[in-house]
Amino acid sequence: MSKPTILVVDDEAFFRQLFADMLTEDDRYQVETVNSGEDALRRLDQGGIDVVITDMVMPGTCGLELLRRCRSYDSPPDVILATGNATVETAIQALKSGARDYLVKPCNPDQLRHTVHTCLEQRRLLSENSLLRTQIRLYQRGQQLASQLEVSQLFREALSAIVYEIGSGRGLAFAYTQNGIENLAYTPNLTETDARGLAGFLGPQIDQCKTTAILTSDQFAELKNPFEDLRSIWLIPLQSAQDKSGAIAICNDPGISLPDSLPTKELQFLIDQVLLGFQNACQYLDAQELIYTDDLTGLYNHRYLHVAMEQEIRRAERYGLEFSVAFIDLDLFKNINDAHGHLVGSRILREVGELLKSCMRDTDMLFRYGGDEYTALLVETDSRGANVVTDRLRGKIAEHIFKSNDGVNCRLTATIGYATYPIHATSKNDLIDLADKAMYRGKQERNTTCSANEIRPT
Repeated sequence: MSKPTILVVDDEAFFRQLFADMLTEDDRYQVETVNSGEDALRRLDQGGIDVVITDMVMPGTCGLELLRRCRSYDSPPDVILATGNATVETAIQALKSGARDYLVKPCNPDQLRHTVHTCLEQRRLLSENSLLRTQIRLYQRGQQLASQLEVSQLFREALSAIVYEIGSGRGLAFAYTQNGIENLAYTPNLTETDARGLAGFLGPQIDQCKTTAILTSDQFAELKNPFEDLRSIWLIPLQSAQDKSGAIAICNDPGISLPDSLPTKELQFLIDQVLLGFQNACQYLDAQELIYTDDLTGLYNHRYLHVAMEQEIRRAERYGLEFSVAFIDLDLFKNINDAHGHLVGSRILREVGELLKSCMRDTDMLFRYGGDEYTALLVETDSRGANVVTDRLRGKIAEHIFKSNDGVNCRLTATIGYATYPIHATSKNDLIDLADKAMYRGKQERNTTCSANEIRPT
């Protein structure tokens, strides 16, 4: 362990040497001496000083001014003032200005060593307490992150916590899947375009990066349109047991490099908790998908229909939008099961789901409501648009040839009823009920579409 460093500041060579001799006698301290306040400040700028012992009265920068300047440093040294012209008033002034202690020259060697030892011991205890407080704070923050089960929220909170601990930086967090970049979060000093571009570049590299790593400019030279003054990236990879990937990336601010020594050791617990939170969130998401997914077709099920409709109603209320719900029921599907068996029937139900999805927009959602009935949530679609979409869905099924295992081709038709929010109803249950009733009205003809207008005129 390195020795504490003490800087002796005095314009008189006699006292500089005297203090140095007293403090180096038992080889416990590293002592440096300077003869002016100006020289002391230049040495303090270099860092590494634990205690300053300074004369109070000196030409130029006096001891009190040096004390004031010391307090402006990020990690200020403790200051012990010494003077040969002691009064009660000067002692009070020194202590009120922040001096650790006050000595009268010439001082007793034991008194000097005791004062310095006490000062350094207090610094050690404060440092240990500060480290403990930091560790407790990081532990508590990490526990909060580990318990966050929503990936987007986890990324936002983790990114904010890591940037705060570093003290600066631009950052982003994202999940990387077969569908591309998901759950993108980024700091306010980045644009979405910049964040998405960098995430797209880093995503394929996550699997190759097993631990945190610093990427330098030569390693991302192929990045298209890098944002302003991108010099280095601290990449923190995230992997889940479900083979899902993600990452947090911290980049330098414009005109400033990332710190030469990132606090990776101090932040390792926080990073471990973020990783645990990511793994928990992915596991929770998988469990949610099992709850909300139909086993046969892979479509969302009726449970998720209610969740999605509540979200869409809130969005429609906020922005003054319309949307439609369509109930799709296969006509006489029991005949398929009776003629070809339930295995063929199940395969045809999966095929119907694929057909319907193929002629819907990515923003729309398709559900298997149960049996041979499907539901479509048509986002930002009014009644006229719903009429066009549902007739296209009906026609797609009617034109398709389904093949059975015995080589017999099967044909199907479907009857579709639809209702529009808020034209026909303003509550989830009423909207579902009207679309269902419109479908049953259409069953009088089959292979047709029917609007809720036909059972509840507007």
